[in-house]
Amino acid sequence: MSLSPKERLLDTLAKKKVDRPPVVCTGGMMNAAIVDVMNRTGHTLPEGHFRSDLMAELATDVNQDTGFENFGIPFCMTVEAEVLGSEIDFGTLACEPKIAREPFATNAQVQFRDIDKLLDSGRIRQVAEAALLLSRSNPDVPVIGSITGPVSTAASIVDPMNFLKELHKKREDSHRVLDYVSDFLISFARLLVDGGASAICIGDPTATGEILGPRMFQEYAVTYLNKVIDGIHATGVPVLVHICGEMKAVKSSIPQLHSDAISTDAFVNLKALKEEYPQLTTMGNLSTFLLELGEPDKVSRHTAGLVRDGIDIISPACGLSTASSILNIQAMTQTVKDGGRGW
Repeated sequence: MSLSPKERLLDTLAKKKVDRPPVVCTGGMMNAAIVDVMNRTGHTLPEGHFRSDLMAELATDVNQDTGFENFGIPFCMTVEAEVLGSEIDFGTLACEPKIAREPFATNAQVQFRDIDKLLDSGRIRQVAEAALLLSRSNPDVPVIGSITGPVSTAASIVDPMNFLKELHKKREDSHRVLDYVSDFLISFARLLVDGGASAICIGDPTATGEILGPRMFQEYAVTYLNKVIDGIHATGVPVLVHICGEMKAVKSSIPQLHSDAISTDAFVNLKALKEEYPQLTTMGNLSTFLLELGEPDKVSRHTAGLVRDGIDIISPACGLSTASSILNIQAMTQTVKDGGRGW
């Protein structure tokens, strides 16, 4: 079987038989633009957050240097929050952007702006243009457009402590904000698809069982993740979802998500999850602490274990440190390509 990286990923997401798992890193909260790569190429952040050409060049560098079988853009989780009014600290070469200040103290204060106008602000068009450049120059490599999930996006524009309290105490306001945010995320994702994104990955780190608990996870995370997923599916592309944390409290809700694959943190036993819910396409979940602090042979052994366990898509478990070793990442990707035989 001879498959291009794009065919292998899309066939896996469509539950078709493939020769081996894809090995990917999706961008967004799983940003593989590590210091080792940027120092070698001279294509660096934070400059790459703002220019579509540099974003595409850096995504290409990551693909070529690490062995990951995709392009993952953007390189942060602040694109949406910036457009919706948050003040952003754009970081440095070694430090990713973060939210410096949320514009609203409560959900009731959120201003609902015209979404079509929002799409022409911030870095939205630059990310979409980078997707277009990548898809045109490398048609056999999948472009994964990464977006921030609805709960995390909402918690990035409203004071997060107040936001979480109001999920319990002011449900009507909370639902109104999450519905608005979800509509915006669908529109952003559709621009990425128009630009050539082969798949969309949603990372929603605030939507965890530890933070929300099972009832709030069901009411908010499942409801609005599915709204966004369904809106993206209408374009004809698959959707991957990353759920952070141990997931024990919300495990029974996971099969209700409409996504084509579920990515999890390193805490989760993906083999057991797959056995309990065989309908799930599993993705993950090599420890990012191991990728940063471990040795290549240990990385290779752990990766080979994921391949033996039948995990459908191999990827880092969560956010990669920019200090991660290029040798460790190469050990991971090469082990998958060698069929899990080890480095």
